[in-house]
Amino acid sequence: MNIQLNKSTLNKQSTINITGSKSESNRLLLLQALYPNIEIENLSNSDDSQVMSKALSSSSEIIDVHHAGTAMRFLTAYFATQAGREVVLTGSDRMKQRPIKILIDALKSLGAEISYLESEGFPPLKITGKKLTKNSVTLKANVSSQYISALLLIAPKLKHGLELTLDGKVTSIPYIKMTLSLLKQVGIETSFNGNVIKVNQQSSIKNQRLIIESDWSSASYYYSLVALSEVGTIVNLSSYKENSLQGDSVLADIYKMFGVETTYLNNSIILQKSETVNRQTLIELDLSNAPDIAQTIAVTCFALGLECKLTGLHTLKIKETDRLLALKIEIEKLGGEVSVSEDSLLLEASKAIKSQVAIDTYNDHRMAMAFAPLALKTSIGINDAEVVSKSYPSFWEDLKNIGFQIIPNDF
Repeated sequence: MNIQLNKSTLNKQSTINITGSKSESNRLLLLQALYPNIEIENLSNSDDSQVMSKALSSSSEIIDVHHAGTAMRFLTAYFATQAGREVVLTGSDRMKQRPIKILIDALKSLGAEISYLESEGFPPLKITGKKLTKNSVTLKANVSSQYISALLLIAPKLKHGLELTLDGKVTSIPYIKMTLSLLKQVGIETSFNGNVIKVNQQSSIKNQRLIIESDWSSASYYYSLVALSEVGTIVNLSSYKENSLQGDSVLADIYKMFGVETTYLNNSIILQKSETVNRQTLIELDLSNAPDIAQTIAVTCFALGLECKLTGLHTLKIKETDRLLALKIEIEKLGGEVSVSEDSLLLEASKAIKSQVAIDTYNDHRMAMAFAPLALKTSIGINDAEVVSKSYPSFWEDLKNIGFQIIPNDF
């Protein structure tokens, strides 16, 4: 489905309810599979979390996670520990291009039995579940935090727990800390000293109900919308905590540079455009701890005519698409000038935005949602707009409710 976003104006005051964090949801779903007496509230309604939930309750011999990268990594670790069960774990064509060798090698060093069915180092995988008895493993510290979290989540069910050593400078620390915090919440002892993480073995936990905080990545698009709106525009988002486990909560600080103030009130965040941004200086950000908001920030800067340099983005090249290359292509279609490296993006300041351009989304939900706020500046098309269901199925409906004019279109 292709759509056109006509040039729109955001309502002066809006309220949006956003479902639970996809990152927290998928971690807790795996913990719930290991400890069934966990109850979960405010679960994400994203495709990824639905895929994760369905896979964990399935008795099928073939599990297809489609585009869900988190599910692929977490389920690989989970099924490796399910003694007596054999599964084939597969996904979309793009998923078969996303590397997983680092995680497989780590699991094999713990005693797992996993083989590649097509290309070495990539899904699909044949996993024969076993009782893993080894308890120590070393990983490069700059690998995807999802590899690390996958190992930490299964750790309490390993015979002797797990000691995980990270070699080098650790990236994506907030996501690792999120996993450890959730383990602690359910009563499992952990420690993170220097580059060594330890998770104790624990066969059972007490009955408990956990409420998932709403998704900060989804909030990022509203930060962008408010940044591009008139002074005085307010958007109220629920349900959020001031002391969030999610790395993307740095949005509250980052978007001060774009004139957006954040107020925490009654489990909500209130975003208000407080001033017009008139910056001539380069905006420089290291997003190694929050790479998922890079697309949103790049588009915000482009729309405001600001120059920016974003670094720490090495994981973006192996997401749903090569996000750095996709950003370069789509911003340049709109008249911008972008250069990218293996881990950074430099956007030159722009004075104009081309109208009636159709944005390609590359099977990537974040491409669709990051570019949508440009409709506050010009009419824009979004190709394959339904891709947002991966993380935020009601996105377009929510935008309509706050003032967007959206019509189906075929470009």
